[in-house]
Amino acid sequence: MNKDMLRGEWNLIKGKIKEKWGKLTDDDLTEINGKREQLLGKIQKKYGLAKEKAEQEITEWEKRSESHPRDQRQTEREDDGHFKHASKH
Repeated sequence: MNKDMLRGEWNLIKGKIKEKWGKLTDDDLTEINGKREQLLGKIQKKYGLAKEKAEQEITEWEKRSESHPRDQRQTEREDDGHFKHASKH
């Protein structure tokens, strides 16, 4: 996936992230920019969570997102730590 597509996909899911973790600001989401490790760090800081607990929350959120796809897409994580969407067939 090229950078422009990733940015487009990130714009689709960052609203859902903000719904789940409402303490994250628009500036936080801009800084995260689709990077899972950045999201993990921001959740730890804003919510005072241990890394393991923040990781668990993200993983559970990802699983729920996969089981409730929007626009017939599911949220997945690329090996480079960015979020991506894959079409369901």
